[in-house]
Amino acid sequence: MMNIDLSINTTLVRDLLTRFIKSEISRTGFSRAVLGLSGGIDSALVAFLAAEALGAENVLAVRMPYKTSSTESLDHAQLVIDALKIPALTIPITGMADGLIEQFPEMSNMRKGNIMARCRMVTLYDQSEAFKGLVIGTGNKTEILLGYSTLYGDSAHALNPIGDLYKAQVRELSRAVGVPTVIIDKAPSADLWAGQTDEDELGFTYEQADRLLFLLVDQRFNPQECIEAGFEKKFVDLVSNRIRRNHFKRVMPPVAKISSRTANYDFLYIRDWGT
Repeated sequence: MMNIDLSINTTLVRDLLTRFIKSEISRTGFSRAVLGLSGGIDSALVAFLAAEALGAENVLAVRMPYKTSSTESLDHAQLVIDALKIPALTIPITGMADGLIEQFPEMSNMRKGNIMARCRMVTLYDQSEAFKGLVIGTGNKTEILLGYSTLYGDSAHALNPIGDLYKAQVRELSRAVGVPTVIIDKAPSADLWAGQTDEDELGFTYEQADRLLFLLVDQRFNPQECIEAGFEKKFVDLVSNRIRRNHFKRVMPPVAKISSRTANYDFLYIRDWGT
């Protein structure tokens, strides 16, 4: 197996991402941010970066538990709130989600999880208006490439500072900025149902996925070259198919073109309006 180095310059990346948050929010006329704080590493890292970029008082953390959510997740989110001294709300989504879930007793966990994720999106965007802050995304590069997200759920946001960091790099930067160790070291979970973990659901570890994705995406290896580098063909095919199948989650919805100036095709740039 070839050596694959995913390490980053944490000082440089930290500076780039805090400046990204500040510039992207301020250019829209805002100065505040809202994020869903799950108790996991991704949202914890984003909270630390946002507080550093905007000032703690300008970052609202929202905990949105469902009735099956673990108390550990709430406790870990509280560790971040206490460490950063940021404003916070806890808004249970059980009533919202169950209004639909209870109408379909045979509903699968996947359907339930998607409903919960979209209820959380609705909650965050409501608080975005109330707090007058933009919603910051918390999805990492590994999840985005694999499509491990809910469209118009946790994938909905105004900007995403960690979307170009693989999970291993999220862990590295989290240690550098001071995210509590208990959050960094625990098994990743969307906490959508009892006992759920990301890696059990995916069928492979983030460490395995990061290394393969780095070759496929960043290094532009083709699948055969990845196999020659030491990855099993079955795993390469699985990940390649996930990237291809979930591309629709990474782009704006396609628009049927019938004019000479179609939004998202020909009409793309702010400069078209003289700015």
